[in-house]
Amino acid sequence: MAINQKRRLLVLGSLLTTPLAPKLLVRDSRAQGWPSRSIRFIVSFAPGGLTDLYARAYGDYIGQRIGQPVIVENRPGGGGLIGADQVAKAAPDGHTFLFTISSTIVPSRVLYKKVPFNADKDFTFISAMGVGPLPLAVHRDVPAKDAKEYIALARTKSINMGSYAPGSTPHMIAQQMNKLYGTRIEVVQYKGEAPMWQEVIAGRIESAIGSYAACGPHIRSGAIRPLAVSTPLRSPGLPDTPTFIEQGFDAPVFRVRGWIGMLAPAGLSREIVDRISRLVADGADTERMRQLYTQFGIPDKPTSPAAFESLYREEGPIWVAIARELGVTVD
Repeated sequence: MAINQKRRLLVLGSLLTTPLAPKLLVRDSRAQGWPSRSIRFIVSFAPGGLTDLYARAYGDYIGQRIGQPVIVENRPGGGGLIGADQVAKAAPDGHTFLFTISSTIVPSRVLYKKVPFNADKDFTFISAMGVGPLPLAVHRDVPAKDAKEYIALARTKSINMGSYAPGSTPHMIAQQMNKLYGTRIEVVQYKGEAPMWQEVIAGRIESAIGSYAACGPHIRSGAIRPLAVSTPLRSPGLPDTPTFIEQGFDAPVFRVRGWIGMLAPAGLSREIVDRISRLVADGADTERMRQLYTQFGIPDKPTSPAAFESLYREEGPIWVAIARELGVTVD
């Protein structure tokens, strides 16, 4: 027994004298001392949308579990690039995380001439969170009652469609409609969903596409009317609103699902990744989060880091291909 213990001590001593020892010690100390101060959740869009809602709900839960405050900071602008770049350049010490949408991370490389980060190298993938079906909704005075009537109307006159970010689902759908059906849809970009839906309610733009989490209350009040739902399945919150596919629209842009991602700077230790991802998974099973998912018709629970990275690698090229096919650019 004494010989085995001595042998283990000799092995440990040899490891600590190798060139890797400083890195191992730094990694261990960061994980063991985490968190040493408040944590920041950087949301790359304005308050009020689903991205912000996720960050605040998970922030409250995680803060209670780790005994440190989680501060949510909204950094809108540049289609989410401003907030994402801030996190990409932050220290990988487990005190800064990003909440953003798929278009910020994936098709941005096609949309912009210059992106200030490399999504393949500059982030650690923590969890992808579902957005649920995204309704196309119009101001109550717009005469269209379904997607086909909307397209017929947009052939005869210019119609504005709100988009919560360049390269997002509404942006791509509008461009696809213009290309396939000769519509005259003008895309109006906003720094998040909340200001976008307020413009539809006020009648300053005719239509928008966004999450049921953000537009559901306005649909229930009668201020806006849903015409169709993107993604293959109907929204549980809008069981009477058919999908685009059910209405005869079968282009890939009407099928692909976006996501909201929680990411960290590249180089975050595996120990911290595992701990924060477990906290996210545990948080999804709380009564508050179950009610949120049910209320907003979101069927998917947050993924593991490995599943998120796999989703990024497999579906990312589809979004890039759609952007390239449509020739969608921002600058």
